[in-house]
Amino acid sequence: MGSLDGRVAIVTGAGQGLGAAEARALAAAGARVVLNDLPGPALDAVVERIRAAGGEAAACPGDVADWAGGEALVTTAVERFGGLDILVNNAGVLRDRMVFSMSEQEWDTVIRVHLRGHFVTTRFATAYWRDRSKADGRPAYARIVNTASEAFLLGSAGQPNYAAAKGGIVSLTLATARGCARYGVRANAICPRARTAMTGDLMGPAPDGPDPMAPERVAPLVVHLAGPAGERITGEVFVVHSDVVAVLGPPTVRAAFHAATGHWTAAELDAALGTLFAEEPPRPGFVCEETLPLAAATFGEPS
Repeated sequence: MGSLDGRVAIVTGAGQGLGAAEARALAAAGARVVLNDLPGPALDAVVERIRAAGGEAAACPGDVADWAGGEALVTTAVERFGGLDILVNNAGVLRDRMVFSMSEQEWDTVIRVHLRGHFVTTRFATAYWRDRSKADGRPAYARIVNTASEAFLLGSAGQPNYAAAKGGIVSLTLATARGCARYGVRANAICPRARTAMTGDLMGPAPDGPDPMAPERVAPLVVHLAGPAGERITGEVFVVHSDVVAVLGPPTVRAAFHAATGHWTAAELDAALGTLFAEEPPRPGFVCEETLPLAAATFGEPS
């Protein structure tokens, strides 16, 4: 008996890389899986691989950010397998460019696929779970695993579109966890590192022997969050790769100041904030470099 026997899952971006590995792992744990990606032989091959291993899978190809496509994913899960219990949002693209060189299309494409794609599937899945919870008179079994990135923590200089989309996905995850908890929804985000077609240029070729950045290293956490243990976990953000699973904490208050007269003047602000920023170089945003040295291999090479 697998931990997900009888459950039904949707996985987007399942034609290769992380999505394919996650879909196979969910199926191996007993879930019946609806796979989404752009139409083509890659998606069909993952479906056939799952079936050849004794699992149940169906393809629902299409643009993940398309409104009708998101609705079709939930409809396919319900009509083909009798319901929906798990949503894994993974689909994404890259259009790397410095912000001063980025085109309108490069920005819109990445935001659309990542952020709108996560929203569209989440919208239809949560609507289904809300209706089911009300009809049954109890919370539904409902799990969402979204795919963010450490890019939103590090402020990736050459990926302002990607970093912004991933930061938005974290916020969407938290809002979903808070807004849909009463219906049984448990929503979490993962920030994976994995050697895939999308990251191959950054990480380089895989080493000889076991690859610490293999997508299969990420899949066990997805199965865990999708399973019974996921009932106790929601609104969390994880960094996952190699042998590491790290749970991020919330941003902290670095320093706080109060105006002596109840409202700030330019001179008072200069006196207060000047003491904080005078003795160190600028550190843009909520940079979280603590995640970088968590494993012996960061991007497949010894750190």
